[in-house]
Amino acid sequence: MKTLFSLFMALLISQIAFAKNTDTRYYEMRIYYCHPGKLPDLLTRFRNHTTKIFERHGMTNVGYWVPVDNKDNALYYVLSYPSKEARDVSWKAFGADPEWKTVAAESEKNGKIVAKVTSIFMNTTDFSPAVKEQKKNPERVFELRTYTAAPDKLNDLLARFRNHTLKLFKKHGMTNVVYWTTIEKDGSQPKLVYILAHKSEEAGKASFDAFRKDMKWVKARDESEKNGKLTEKVESMYMTPTDFSTIK
Repeated sequence: MKTLFSLFMALLISQIAFAKNTDTRYYEMRIYYCHPGKLPDLLTRFRNHTTKIFERHGMTNVGYWVPVDNKDNALYYVLSYPSKEARDVSWKAFGADPEWKTVAAESEKNGKIVAKVTSIFMNTTDFSPAVKEQKKNPERVFELRTYTAAPDKLNDLLARFRNHTLKLFKKHGMTNVVYWTTIEKDGSQPKLVYILAHKSEEAGKASFDAFRKDMKWVKARDESEKNGKLTEKVESMYMTPTDFSTIK
């Protein structure tokens, strides 16, 4: 009886701990594509004004990055909110903020800065590390990876990451920063989006080479794909953090 009671209490405590660690925030990755030569102006505006105004209206600055190969003059950044409804309220208030209106007008005296904005809405996975401020010295290079799962295979893909992949990434010198699944507007199968940190781009590529040869990975991959491949497409992009990013 005592043993059963102890097991019950241990299970209850673990469930409470899981509930406390579950990240229920609503995440948004925003990609700003700048007009030629305007990215420095955008970064200055974010550094000096925008991030502070975001915080004033209840938005949390998660991280800001620019691609290493930045042919599109893009800024990638992530915000979080308590909920989708809170997100909508915050952006409405931000757009009406007098300081923001002044800053936007002043910064665009010589022409528009942003040509296009793309948003991706996301939730953290149950196995993601906690999303928090982290700054390392020397600064790291980050890798944004997006997986499009094969039809009806997302849960199998997530299980493989949960049970094997994260541990093997860490074994080969990669830092797991955050893992999300997307919220698709049309209700289609979400994508897996995650960020890794490396000492450098070269170190990241070397780590992946070692990872792919690891027999534990080969076994996990083959076992999980007995009934077909789990992914249709994998996209990777290396990024560097801005000087004002909360994750570096």
